[in-house]
Amino acid sequence: MSESEHRMIEILRILNNHETPIGAKIIAEELKNKGYNLGERAVRYHMQVLDEKGYSEKVGYAGRVITDIGKDKLEKGLIYDQVDFTFSKFEEKIYQTSLDYKTKTGTVIVNTSNILDTKSLEVIKEVFKAGICVSPLVKKEKIKLNGKSAYRIKTLCGTTIDGILLNNGIPSIPQYGGLVSIEDYSPTRFNELISYKKTSITPLDAFIAKDMTSVLDVLNNGNGNIPANFRIIPSNALTKVKEIINDLKKIGINGVLAIGEEGESLLGINVPDNMCGLSIIGGVTPFCAAQELDYNIDIKTGEEFSEFSELKPIEKMGNKLKEAIKIKHEKIPFVNSRSWNLIHKTDYNYETKEGNIVANISYLNKKDIDIALDIIKDTYNKLPKHINPHYKLLDHPTDNDKIGLATVCSLSIDGILINNGIMSTPQYGGLLELGKPPLFIEMISYNGSSIDPHKIFIFKNLCNINQKVNPKKLLASIKEIPYIARDKSEEILKEINKDGLPIYKIGKPRELVYNAKVDNYNFGIVAGSGLNSIATIKEAGIEVEVKARETNYPLEKMDLIYES
Repeated sequence: MSESEHRMIEILRILNNHETPIGAKIIAEELKNKGYNLGERAVRYHMQVLDEKGYSEKVGYAGRVITDIGKDKLEKGLIYDQVDFTFSKFEEKIYQTSLDYKTKTGTVIVNTSNILDTKSLEVIKEVFKAGICVSPLVKKEKIKLNGKSAYRIKTLCGTTIDGILLNNGIPSIPQYGGLVSIEDYSPTRFNELISYKKTSITPLDAFIAKDMTSVLDVLNNGNGNIPANFRIIPSNALTKVKEIINDLKKIGINGVLAIGEEGESLLGINVPDNMCGLSIIGGVTPFCAAQELDYNIDIKTGEEFSEFSELKPIEKMGNKLKEAIKIKHEKIPFVNSRSWNLIHKTDYNYETKEGNIVANISYLNKKDIDIALDIIKDTYNKLPKHINPHYKLLDHPTDNDKIGLATVCSLSIDGILINNGIMSTPQYGGLLELGKPPLFIEMISYNGSSIDPHKIFIFKNLCNINQKVNPKKLLASIKEIPYIARDKSEEILKEINKDGLPIYKIGKPRELVYNAKVDNYNFGIVAGSGLNSIATIKEAGIEVEVKARETNYPLEKMDLIYES
């Protein structure tokens, strides 16, 4: 992407961050803060280009606003840029936080959620009352959405604490967002993680899906999973940090799940020497409880700022949560580290058509299997180039009422290439929109995530494979291969594509592959996920326990969804 395109994307981001029209002077000032030294005249030129493309529009003499087309461009057009921007956005928010906790003045970061079903307020208040939140301080207002009464509630984001620490000369470095397991009201360990770096979707956004959290269970019986963040701080600042945390409690800011000593593993996460771990509850946790009950709620994380003085208590906050249990846990395995053994055991021979691939095994109720297979068959008939036709029904290890449905994992492709002397490294799991051209609209790195990214996209209902809506959105992965091996790789990939392993794109060196960027001297390939079949089942409302990368299995023993 050219420097000019970078500048225009930044202008769109600035327009998107303002609710009212703004002019060239304000844009030039904000661009300067981002490292772009453009005068007002140059800004006007770029904005004229954006107007011509339909990405922005002039509103009288007040300035310009971003259009829906511009928002779409910002969201989808530069996904490789977005994976870096997600982390930098957090750094910006931390820097811009100005709360002085001693005078109770200044700005804080807030999450903004729209409560479309007002009956959900009672359960939300119960979570606040139990203290399963960052703070009971909120800004609540009645609004109209689609002609119906609703509430807009702004809650304090845990990243505010990072900003307060920075204002006191203490660097707080965000590491992960994830789900923390609570047992008898005590935090025990993170059971899922996503790194803040190399993801287009913020880590907590990834985990606030209905089937992933269990805040209600924590509220009612003290056991479940809640969203939380993890950061590290210098060990020589630990005493000061503890003092600040205690002072923050006095003004209604809490939410600290655990804080460790120097180099101490915390909630299952290893911490470097000379650093300490710190974990804080996700600010949107109370709304997850209402979402679990199927209430209609639109949750947004860490998007805006508010004056601290504008926030008022929604409930008197108690504290059901106890101190974290400090015991030594097994390391939390990331996707790539778990995958390499399965990749190594892949020995499928594309010439003899025999050998092991990597299989996903998801579980369904036996009564649903016939309709599930019909859905997969129908999907394959519509999208034969995008759906893997192989499947196998397997017994459930413990439940006679359930059955396993094995599909071919895209890691099989890495295994086949490596078995032929070609290094192939899975980089990202993504959500691919089948437009003209196809584009990745979300990506999460395999390196730094404990959960398969495709499972997240399924849980959040982001796929659109069978619905009568276009463009289709399906699951795909990006792999990197040294360019010197491109000719041999292309030969093998074409053969295994004939065997039913979907290869969507074979890139060139330094080429954006469906808008995904690969390292220099490598080329990228885009492959379809074996979980696309499972996603179509879930789209139809069929209950399914989604699993990824479960085992190796001989491809020749699998069945085909179509009649050969």
